[in-house]
Amino acid sequence: MACVRKPGVRHRPAMERVSWSTTIVLILASVTVLLPLYVTVSMAFKSGSQAVDGNAFSLPNPLSFSGIVEAWNLTKFPVGAGISLAVTAGTVVFSVLLAACASYAIVRNWDRRLFRYSFYYLLAAMFIPFPVVALPQIQLTGRVGLDNPVGVVVLATMFQLSFSVMLFTAFLRSIPVSLEESARIDGASTWQTFWKIVFPLLAPMAATVAIFAFLYAWNDFMMPSLIISDPALQTLPVRQNLFQDQFANNYNVSFASYLMAMAPAIIAYIFTQRWVMEGVTQGAVKG
Repeated sequence: MACVRKPGVRHRPAMERVSWSTTIVLILASVTVLLPLYVTVSMAFKSGSQAVDGNAFSLPNPLSFSGIVEAWNLTKFPVGAGISLAVTAGTVVFSVLLAACASYAIVRNWDRRLFRYSFYYLLAAMFIPFPVVALPQIQLTGRVGLDNPVGVVVLATMFQLSFSVMLFTAFLRSIPVSLEESARIDGASTWQTFWKIVFPLLAPMAATVAIFAFLYAWNDFMMPSLIISDPALQTLPVRQNLFQDQFANNYNVSFASYLMAMAPAIIAYIFTQRWVMEGVTQGAVKG
């Protein structure tokens, strides 16, 4: 017998069931991230005596900036941050531009073996970590004079290229070819079509690629430590290594240095996480 709705009576939608198992897993995952972050912030603003009192979870009382000042001077923070910023900016710009151009060529020439196999080659490169090829890369950069931050930008861009191309190609498949055909009918070349029609449409995915490249380049420790030969040109994560040997017991100074180094990455992700999720979702759904 069919169910007849009475006029004027509102029917409430069925309440969704809460997945407690998923909720518990998310809570535990959040705790594993937020708890170390809380300890880092708390220890950074403690004095030397408070940092070694054995209570890492207590709030700083009184608030002390001595650890931040000392970490600022020991790591030469402005110099290290400037080098890290230059390396990160170069990696972001080249990753976006090279990946966008390569992805456009691959997607629009997918029927040709060279471009199709190039895509498979780039995907295979994702499974090769930097430590596996570290020794030949160190020798090569030293011989060609790239044992400096410029060499780190080049290598970081190459190692980020595979993942960036994978994201761009998934997004490019959602862009109709008819837009490009219309531009070519009006007399636009392939280069003009890409920069004036296609590349502006790639803005959401370009933002996603830029954010991932930023987080990778800013937080990377191994590549700069192995490639850059001059200690004065080292990036900020490498400069913090001194707190693991001669200043290992200065907990407030160590955590202050860690907080200053991670703060730009955390702030950048907080303000750009919407573009990360939108870019990945659009590429996954439309691709």
